[in-house]
Amino acid sequence: MSVSELSTSAQNYLKAIWSLGEWSKEPVTTSAIAERVGVRLSTVSDAVRKLADQGLLEHTRYGAIGLSTTGRAYALSMVRRHRLIETFLVETLGFGWEEVHDEAEHLEHAVSDLLVDRIDALLGHPARDPHGDPIPSADGEVELPDARLLSEVPVGTSVVVERISDADPRLLSFCAEHGITVGAVLEVRTGPAFSDSLEVSVPGASARVPLGRSATDAIWVSTPA
Repeated sequence: MSVSELSTSAQNYLKAIWSLGEWSKEPVTTSAIAERVGVRLSTVSDAVRKLADQGLLEHTRYGAIGLSTTGRAYALSMVRRHRLIETFLVETLGFGWEEVHDEAEHLEHAVSDLLVDRIDALLGHPARDPHGDPIPSADGEVELPDARLLSEVPVGTSVVVERISDADPRLLSFCAEHGITVGAVLEVRTGPAFSDSLEVSVPGASARVPLGRSATDAIWVSTPA
């Protein structure tokens, strides 16, 4: 069965549950889902119960929420749609990477599996979307880059940007303005005393860029080989 046969609400919940656990080791809870989807806690509780009854979720009362094998397959199908659409909008239609999340949120429910596969082929089967998130393959394979938060990197380190969260379009615009994009090499330095910040420099740039915790907690990096 295609994920298109699920309701829009079910598609949103399954994608949200996958996304919440993708870059975090924290258990997925109803409150986290409610915040991600933008609905009341009681609404999420009802939805989780229904999805569990359909065999799409694994959930014990007051316990963490997980995807069943079938639920995971559907969730990855939605994630694939979303990230391929984002990539298409940036690479083919010229959208800014800070503009595409909301557009993809609407379009992902309307496209067919055939159109998604055609977009994938047109783009040359990309492995990552514009923000660095991995794009699941058609058969549900997904590979996260070996990355950690910029907040966790020791000062004096050179790192490569692997992923920047698309939760805040303003951060994406700021990063793009300063050359902090996926694949960029950064030199990490300590920020001013008591500022709880880091400073990074991009090769060729004349000035360091100060980044507070809200930014460094949204940027994933790796150490160059």
